[in-house]
Amino acid sequence: MEDINIKQLTLAVRTIAEEKNLPEETVLSVIEQAIAAAWRRDNGERDQEVRAELNINDGTASVFVSREIVETVGSDALEISLDDAKKLKKDAVVGDTIEDKHEVVSFGRVAAQTAKQVVLQRLREAEREVVLAEFEDKIGTVVTGIVQRVEPRVVRVELGKAIGILPQSEQIQGEFYSVGSRMKVFIKDIERDNRGPQLVLSRGNEAFVEYLFRQEVPEMETGAVEIKGIAREAGRRTKLAVASTVPGVDPVGTFVGGHGTRVNAVMHEIGEQEKIDIITYDENIDSYIRNALSPAEVVKVEIDKDTKRAKVFVSEDQQSIAIGRGGQNVRLAARLTGYELDIETAVAAKPAEKKAKKNIEDGLFAAIEEQSK
Repeated sequence: MEDINIKQLTLAVRTIAEEKNLPEETVLSVIEQAIAAAWRRDNGERDQEVRAELNINDGTASVFVSREIVETVGSDALEISLDDAKKLKKDAVVGDTIEDKHEVVSFGRVAAQTAKQVVLQRLREAEREVVLAEFEDKIGTVVTGIVQRVEPRVVRVELGKAIGILPQSEQIQGEFYSVGSRMKVFIKDIERDNRGPQLVLSRGNEAFVEYLFRQEVPEMETGAVEIKGIAREAGRRTKLAVASTVPGVDPVGTFVGGHGTRVNAVMHEIGEQEKIDIITYDENIDSYIRNALSPAEVVKVEIDKDTKRAKVFVSEDQQSIAIGRGGQNVRLAARLTGYELDIETAVAAKPAEKKAKKNIEDGLFAAIEEQSK
């Protein structure tokens, strides 16, 4: 590619637009940016303000260099004196900008390469914009993608024409991704930065779990049950607070499903190593905190509503369960309830009162003993 021929470029606009499925105006503006960049490369200076216009009808291009009108010129490339400006435009005044027009026929090799790079890069960005526009209304939904590439900090996932990224922070800890494997991903956002638009995906967020349950629990669609809160540490544990709006409907049972089928279907998707606790939501914060700390049994809760803190007393044998491995149980319960929770050991009561909440089995054994006496 020795020289760029402007005539060939104008013919290329239509072809590129059709091939890349882009509007002609987009392709035209990309090529005009490239011509301006190439002209600046050949004839101008780096920070010059240059714009180009391509005339598709006759295959000509013009470049316009704008300069500011000043009293004393510091840089010829950027500024022009009032006297010189007046020769070009009679009513020129200081502070205005004036454009010099240059006809362009062809470029040297280096400039041509610059133009080519600009065209390729901008076309890629424009294409991505078009593809991602299709995903604007899919944000917040789950789609199936194919793992395209696994990098240390990010996994690239192919979703039809688009490629999305699954950053480390959005992955499920301990999950293994192999190229070519299919998996469900949550479309979190479209981030626009200087590298162009990016489709950000997630498997580690709360919304992903909520979406999976929505697929398994038809009663969520009818409004009979709802998820009131989710706290998740992806790959380790998720706590789900659920409630029912219909009297007599057991919300936890509805989400667990007969023989655990529903919760198992969700676990199958996010990985068996992630435990899912489903607890009953309660308007009463005391009960809600007790439920949220399950499977630990709580003796009593002292709540300070102003500071949103609560002291939770548990018997000694329940303390490690309440806190959980690495503090996880109490951490997730706090996120679920919105209260800071301090776990304390309850002082053992007198033997008779030690366990107010007797197990059914204990009652049964006592009754049997009574009978046998």
